[in-house]
Amino acid sequence: MARLLTAFAHAIRQPALSAIAAAAIALPALSTPALARGPENIADVAEKVIDAVVNISTSQKVEGGGRAATPTPQLPPGSPFEEFFEEFFKNRRGQGGDNQTPNRSPRRVNSLGSGFIVDAAGVVITNNHVIAEADEITVILTDGTRLKAEVVGRDSKTDLAVLRVKPTKPLKAVKFGDSDKVRLGEWVIAIGNPFSLGGSVTAGIVSARNRDINSGPYDNYIQTDAAINRGNSGGPLFNLDGDVIGVNTAIISPSGGSIGIGFAVPSKVVQTVTSSIQQFGEIRRGWLGVKIQQVTDEIAESLNLKPARGALVAGIDDKGPAKPAGIEAGDVIIKFDGKDIKEMRDLPRIVADTAVNKDVEVIIVRKGKEEKKIVRLGRLEDDKPVKASVTPKAPEEKSVVQKSLGLQLSGMNDDLRKKYKIKDSIKGVVITGIDAASAAADKRLAAGSTIVAIEQEQVTAPADVQRRVDSLKKAGKKTALLLVATAEGDMLFVALPIE
Repeated sequence: MARLLTAFAHAIRQPALSAIAAAAIALPALSTPALARGPENIADVAEKVIDAVVNISTSQKVEGGGRAATPTPQLPPGSPFEEFFEEFFKNRRGQGGDNQTPNRSPRRVNSLGSGFIVDAAGVVITNNHVIAEADEITVILTDGTRLKAEVVGRDSKTDLAVLRVKPTKPLKAVKFGDSDKVRLGEWVIAIGNPFSLGGSVTAGIVSARNRDINSGPYDNYIQTDAAINRGNSGGPLFNLDGDVIGVNTAIISPSGGSIGIGFAVPSKVVQTVTSSIQQFGEIRRGWLGVKIQQVTDEIAESLNLKPARGALVAGIDDKGPAKPAGIEAGDVIIKFDGKDIKEMRDLPRIVADTAVNKDVEVIIVRKGKEEKKIVRLGRLEDDKPVKASVTPKAPEEKSVVQKSLGLQLSGMNDDLRKKYKIKDSIKGVVITGIDAASAAADKRLAAGSTIVAIEQEQVTAPADVQRRVDSLKKAGKKTALLLVATAEGDMLFVALPIE
């Protein structure tokens, strides 16, 4: 380091040094507070809450000493964290990489993370991936006291877990703040166990809210530039009142160290999940029973919806709560339980946070007009297969081929069902070919897909398709909104320009 500093100093010519000195002399008005890093009460807040922040030590029995498997957060392909986690956990699996000769005898692997106490009787919150697959979990207090912990419950979708310890005396606990009131640029404090070094305090600001990092269906992260490093996972993010507004969960980093892009689960989500775990020992989420997709500008134009917003219902679960409430495929949900649905990803999160069996007011847009529906919310079963279906009433007819919208179409028949493996429950007009030069070629369409409806009117023959397109042209429409079913029965809306 000294050599680098020396080289840097020698690389600056004397006139430049003089200019720098002169500039420093010419700027006496800069006060110490202007140069300080953050508000003055950061130290007071840290002193008040640090005893509630704990280290989480886990032990796991694994096969093969050289290639031990540390629990890893499961992220989908394409997530910005995929590369970081792969590199980070590879380094933690033995410091020897692929060249290390594995020891096949079972051994114990230890890892460290962070957590915080929310109940003086011994309730601790951390990340699920910190304690995943652990055989033993130990909570280590700031004074070095070690307490065996049991798992009360966990939720992989939000990466949260609740632990319980049995202390001999009341513990220092912290309370939650309102993450909905967090503002961009607000100062926050992260406390955790970076690099397994013990309790450490860092400060920064809120860089963004409602971040979707493709790590799960309910992504709604607070982004911060407070330094968050390996081992900070599960630790709290505080506001300057000393309230927890988030749980530090992930970072973006090519090396594993902080580059100022960290993410925390908002306290509102944490409270909902952990309260359910403590009350029921499991997660109970609301369920609407719809399949949805994003409302694009093209789709919004077809539906006379301005501006583009909401979640487009692509299909209805036959046994779900939405069907008896009168919600249909083609409806756009713009408000749920008094909360605006600005984009598709808002709806699953809001529905999941709503109490099971609650009667909820849902505002939809159908054929350009707003309607109100009342839905009694069901309970989401994580392993429940969601089958969206739309059943046309019109009968099948003989095969007729025509070209429309850049598509070659045919009426449904047994030969096409066998050729494309189309389910018996799907009825409509089969796409048998796509013009490579048409707009349809850029959409999620393929031979074997079935057009179920156009502009929410069911079709059963190519002639029906042509009739609807002619009608839309006559009405001055520029796009046609198709409800399309894949061979497996998945539904999606596709907006195609009318040529």
